[in-house]
Amino acid sequence: MSAGNNRARALLSAFAPFLGLISILALTGLYGHFFKPDATFFSGHRLALIAKQSSIVGIGALGMTAVIAAGGIDLSVGAILALASVTLAQALAAGWDPLLALAATIAVGVAAGALNGALVTSLRLVPFIVTLGTMLAYRGLAEAIADERKIAAAAPAWLAGLLDPPQAGSLQLVPSGVWIIAVLATLLAVVLQRTVFGRHVFAIGSNEATARLCGVAVNRRKIEVYALCGFFMALAGVLEFGNLNSQGSPSSGFGAELNMIAAVVIGGGSLNGGRGSVLGSLVGALMITTLGAGCAFAEISEPVQKIVTGSIIVAAVALDRTRQRNAA
Repeated sequence: MSAGNNRARALLSAFAPFLGLISILALTGLYGHFFKPDATFFSGHRLALIAKQSSIVGIGALGMTAVIAAGGIDLSVGAILALASVTLAQALAAGWDPLLALAATIAVGVAAGALNGALVTSLRLVPFIVTLGTMLAYRGLAEAIADERKIAAAAPAWLAGLLDPPQAGSLQLVPSGVWIIAVLATLLAVVLQRTVFGRHVFAIGSNEATARLCGVAVNRRKIEVYALCGFFMALAGVLEFGNLNSQGSPSSGFGAELNMIAAVVIGGGSLNGGRGSVLGSLVGALMITTLGAGCAFAEISEPVQKIVTGSIIVAAVALDRTRQRNAA
């Protein structure tokens, strides 16, 4: 009976993000049917906006999934996103080759993430405190590079149009950026589930002391995990650059860390570490952005939207705690 209950809880946990997304879509659709019969939530323009925002939050949530699975947290991801976007814009504005500018942007993101990991392991401080400090430092660096303003730069279509819808009749079906996210999500899922690195990540998140006794190079793995998160945030910065019409903004990514953390937890990740789902995090990201779009469609004021989103984050963490108690 206990085994059956465990299986039922596992299935419910796996499908909870999908149920949440379906519920939001159903409630928004019903609201439109009764209160806005002349408008439709499922218009092509609105769905395109949701796809863009979900892509940026989703690719960041992939990196956050690995960090949380390893028992960490990263509050600096929004600042790294901004730093990456202004780095790309500044490099392009300076006349760099687009591929070189892209490589520099990714290198900046990876370096920022690796520095987070190095500080966490060397100072032996909780990740919350370390990344709270680096969040301010990276945001300040982004503002200094951009001179506290947006940087406009010319960029080739393959770089600036990653989230643009494909041409009519194209077999591409969805923006190229979505295909990139799908490929990276698949690779990350394989890495976390099928490789030694992935097993080490979950082992550290489950019980760091035991993982260390079993010979896992805990400090090295933590640095690698944060560097991996920085890589995904650099890509999120590239998408944001295109989303802002080839502009890098030092104000990009404010509050993005909360949405990404919420997406991971809603998707089945545990803030205690040791658990995380790549697919669940992507669905969680889609749920968060769809909720925001639904609130805007229902003409709910922005303060109330923040209250609703904050309540969902608290509920997701409470659900995570409940899952932990039931598993104990």
